Amino acid sequence: MKNLQNQIALVTGAGSPTGIGFASARALGTDGAILALVSTTDRIHERASELEKQGICAKGYIADLTQPEAVQFIVDDIHATFGRLDICVNNAGMTVVGEEQDEYTVDDFPLEKWHRSLERNLTTCFLVTKAVLPRMRARKYGRIINVASTSGPVQAFVGNAAYHAAKAGMWGYTRACALETAADGITINVIAPGWIATGSQLESEVAPGLLTPMKRSGTPDEVAYAVRFLSDPRATYITGQIIIVDGGNSVTEDRSWKP
Repeated sequence: MKNLQNQIALVTGAGSPTGIGFASARALGTDGAILALVSTTDRIHERASELEKQGICAKGYIADLTQPEAVQFIVDDIHATFGRLDICVNNAGMTVVGEEQDEYTVDDFPLEKWHRSLERNLTTCFLVTKAVLPRMRARKYGRIINVASTSGPVQAFVGNAAYHAAKAGMWGYTRACALETAADGITINVIAPGWIATGSQLESEVAPGLLTPMKRSGTPDEVAYAVRFLSDPRATYITGQIIIVDGGNSVTEDRSWKP
């Protein structure tokens, strides 16, 4: 018997074949979970098909998770199709296929870009969590894992203050939610990846990865292992916490030191 046998897991932001979302879905599915995958494009059906070929039950949904009605439709359909929802991985955010990643100084940041970044990286987490909680509360069980970033909660880089605000907001939102749901058998935690070699990693992000104590960027699978750990039914006494997956990068104070 696999540890997640017949558990129902929702994973958002799972459209990229090289991303954290898909790696997390694969890790959960390999251990027995039945998957509901969400992306903004129809490539999500390709990801579901890949998992099906590996013997993992998966269904894909195309949706803009900044829209409450789209979120509610997916959650309702999951319950109609599978009967319940045990695990929710909020990974949606960062970038959308086909969009350029702009950089702005704090004083030049356009208001519409600010709102859009918070909607994409924070509001999606809020809306999905809000939609899944009532039935989790009713069953007295749930695992919610919010994929944030080291950028915001523990570190920062120049050029995208809105992204940092959103990811730091995810951390604060998670702590507040954890307090409100702990007595209902629901755990809510944050994974904060550092420099990760996904398909969307920019060339300018490769060099910082080489400066980490491990001298490389992490892999999506390494983040997925942390997601898998927090999803386990046995992880009953861990809630409101952040697990940083950055190869020790946020620990370093003196970067001139070389082992």
